[in-house]
Amino acid sequence: MVNLDRSISFDGRDIRLKVGLLAPQAGGSVLIESGDTAVLVTATRAASREGIDFLPLLVDYEERLYAAGRIPGGFLRREGRPPEKVTLISRLIDRPLRPLFPSWLRDDIQIVATTLSMDELVPPDVLAVTGASIAVLQAKIPFYGPMAAVRVGLVGDDFIINPTYKEIEMGDLDLVVAGSPEGVVMVEAGANQLPEQDIIEAIDFGYEAVRDLISAQQSLMQDLGIDLAIEEPPQVASALEEFIGDRATQSIKQVLSQFNLDKNARDEALDQIKENVIVAAIAQLPEDDSIRVSAMEDAQAVGSLFKNLTKKLMRSQIVEEGVRVDGRKLDEVRPISCMVGVLPSRVHGSGLFNRGLTQVLSTATLGTPGDAQVLDDLNPEEEKRYLHHYNFPPFSVGETKPLRSPGRREIGHGALAERALVPVLPPQEEFPYVIRVVSEVLSSNGSTSMGSVCGSTLALMDAGVPISKPVSGAAMGLIKEGNEVRILTDIQGIEDFLGDMDFKVAGTDTGVTALQMDMKITGLSLDVVARAIQQARPARLHILEKMLATIDKPRQEMSPFAPRLLTIRIDPEMIGLVIGPGGKTIKGITEQTGAKVDIEDDGTVTVSAIEAEKAKKAIAIIQGMTRKLEEGDVYIGRVTRIIPIGAFVEVLPGKEGMIHISQLADYRVGKVEDEVAVGDEVIVKVREIDNKGRINLTRLGIHPDEAAAARAAAT
Repeated sequence: MVNLDRSISFDGRDIRLKVGLLAPQAGGSVLIESGDTAVLVTATRAASREGIDFLPLLVDYEERLYAAGRIPGGFLRREGRPPEKVTLISRLIDRPLRPLFPSWLRDDIQIVATTLSMDELVPPDVLAVTGASIAVLQAKIPFYGPMAAVRVGLVGDDFIINPTYKEIEMGDLDLVVAGSPEGVVMVEAGANQLPEQDIIEAIDFGYEAVRDLISAQQSLMQDLGIDLAIEEPPQVASALEEFIGDRATQSIKQVLSQFNLDKNARDEALDQIKENVIVAAIAQLPEDDSIRVSAMEDAQAVGSLFKNLTKKLMRSQIVEEGVRVDGRKLDEVRPISCMVGVLPSRVHGSGLFNRGLTQVLSTATLGTPGDAQVLDDLNPEEEKRYLHHYNFPPFSVGETKPLRSPGRREIGHGALAERALVPVLPPQEEFPYVIRVVSEVLSSNGSTSMGSVCGSTLALMDAGVPISKPVSGAAMGLIKEGNEVRILTDIQGIEDFLGDMDFKVAGTDTGVTALQMDMKITGLSLDVVARAIQQARPARLHILEKMLATIDKPRQEMSPFAPRLLTIRIDPEMIGLVIGPGGKTIKGITEQTGAKVDIEDDGTVTVSAIEAEKAKKAIAIIQGMTRKLEEGDVYIGRVTRIIPIGAFVEVLPGKEGMIHISQLADYRVGKVEDEVAVGDEVIVKVREIDNKGRINLTRLGIHPDEAAAARAAAT
């Protein structure tokens, strides 16, 4: 294996490539570095398996906590189930790679990206995407590359290539753009309500850097002696293909032009046509050996060719007639209906969003700071206070299959909806709740992720979360035949399945908050991408209008079953006092009041309870414990215990002082019990706080006005 080192510099950032140094038995490998972040990416290819009619591509991203000098938590002290961020990066690598493999390729291909070192400046994800392209090319796997990816940030008015974590946090944009020599193949972004034109300019800015990385890869492959040309297998029209075309074309056209058919009826009609073709083919097989293959291959071959024919006819109808299978115009949105408060108030907020046959039920749950998700990965972020989960049960598409834990698709769609809504959430200082939204897809016919955004906006407003603006989303599609391009608004299932693009755009009436573009072709020019983004805006606003007709602002009152939070700030040095040894004190407050107490390192104390009075009682105890007493302060206290030389009085919750027997009265007291008893309420003044912090009290020298003020404060 040839060892080569390369360095690429652009926009003040350096990327270093080391090819052939590590993993010599992999088909291709590259160590790609920037700063102190280093990612090893390998590509391995195995022979195709019999009966496979798709590309079995497997992409895995692996994080090792030693990369950041950390030891994993948990009992086993080793990496376990991959965290959500790892799954999202695996998808980020997969999505721009997949469309660049030839449609005829059926070999098993595995891409493994492993972060071996990481600093707090350079995110490893875009390095892994570019590294995957280099590894695939080095492995001599057929590939319409090179492909590369960069991140674009926006700090102030300036775009930045591959910003640091801090720059991403400070900025208004976090955009990843991946491209091939033919154009853009993938875009993913979160934005702080940026205008569409800013997003378009950011994609253009990023693609310029992508082209530099593509050129560097082409030069590298030339030095390695690797030819990037791909020999396509001969495309010969088979007798079976002609047979299917002759018998099915008119029937398929008829079904696709029946605009009154819903998804299920259309699918049933197409399935029946396919079944008729299979029956006809089997009946003719003994007479025509040019059609005949094995029985199993017959069904697979007919299914594949029938899909290709349906795809060709649907796309032709859109390009030539400008009509979609449900009769809509290219820029028309399906019928929309919305509801809020669908579920009883024990669910803190709920929203139901319907767009055509797509239906999403979203629920919002308000939790306490202790409900935040603790993150144990390489991301500098330590916890999440907004959680968005997406579920896609099989009944949503009329299927049956075992229910399992969320897959990559569910995790990805939930993350997209989360990214769309984060920019409009209230700051923690104003709304200290942890928020969890769950989107249940009850029926799917395309664009469920954007349906989740819309339904979740409704649920958040129903729960009384003071979002700054409502968010809506639409999914755009594409049909490209030669130089003819048609952009489709609000794509449905068949248009996604047989089309060339799935471009999701979410945002407010001000601007974009999230977008995600996936391609099924090898690249798209920026002007087409720009047209799709601009065409999505009127669709989003139309959907938003329907949502606001249902609920136009967040509710003023939360569900009676949502926790009530009260927040105070104490001196951080007092945190140990409130917690107590082994958590004894804070547990006692919870047992006494029924409220939950969360304390952060900066001294922020959040108390939660379903009943506000319980929270107020706990707050009063904590304030009393942490309040600094001053000499001369007057309080109404309660006697807690008696000793021969005096009585102890609780002047504030958790704070006791002692009245010496000589300070109980202005005359000589024989026994303490002659003056006070346990449980008595007494007015006392702080006489002295000694150098050990002990509080000495007195009942002498208290002015009537001071006593009156103490009584008023106690009430």
